[in-house]
Amino acid sequence: MLYFSGLSDALRLTFVQIMIFSAIAILIFLYGLIGNFQKWGAGVTGYGLEPQEGKKGSAITFLKTWWSQVTAESHHHGKPILEVLILDIIFQRRILKRSPFRWFMHIFIFGGWMTLFALSGMMFAVEMTEKIGIELPFTPAEFRDFLSIPNYIFGYVLLIGVLIALVRRLFVSEVREASIMYDWVLIGVVFLVTISGFIADGIRTGFIWSFGLDPSAAPPAALFHSIISLLFCIAFIPYSKYIHVIAIPLALLANKGGE
Repeated sequence: MLYFSGLSDALRLTFVQIMIFSAIAILIFLYGLIGNFQKWGAGVTGYGLEPQEGKKGSAITFLKTWWSQVTAESHHHGKPILEVLILDIIFQRRILKRSPFRWFMHIFIFGGWMTLFALSGMMFAVEMTEKIGIELPFTPAEFRDFLSIPNYIFGYVLLIGVLIALVRRLFVSEVREASIMYDWVLIGVVFLVTISGFIADGIRTGFIWSFGLDPSAAPPAALFHSIISLLFCIAFIPYSKYIHVIAIPLALLANKGGE
């Protein structure tokens, strides 16, 4: 099975090669996630902090402790788990109460990012199903075409959220003054990943994002987008401030909502 991304039109990547890249990114992600669980199990509560000298945590201990808090009859704010999951984690009502504008930005970035991730997972499932010989009422190519419109829609949702984040850092004084170079790099990388996806597809289809570039540039453009997406949207998460997309939901569930 040939894939759209590659070094050139003649040197496209195969399904196996794409899966190897994906597996490497997932292993790096899991290694970092387990490392964070170990630090949290040792009592570390802040990003970038290390456990106290001589104190070693256990990922299993952390998960057991977290689960015991989640399943406790009465703990902290005592909100029902389903309410916390839907209102606090998915719809982020805590941010909405503080700033509707900031909520709009967060919900677009979160919704765009997670939906695109889910669509990629669905595409992967269809391709794997076809690989192991199970017949579906559609081919992977047909399913990819079916997902093209949702991919465009949520790609723009993510782009709008990222642009709002950039505008806030540029023109909102309190946000700009609180930002360090690391913050700019993080949002810049997400912007690059988002834009590179539009450009790679635009070159291939001749859509508005092609910028008149030669179609021969499509495979390497798609390869660039694929690699940086795997590196920064999966592998890099546990090693950056973006770990909050995992840490905050875990904390909210353990505390059963609230501030």
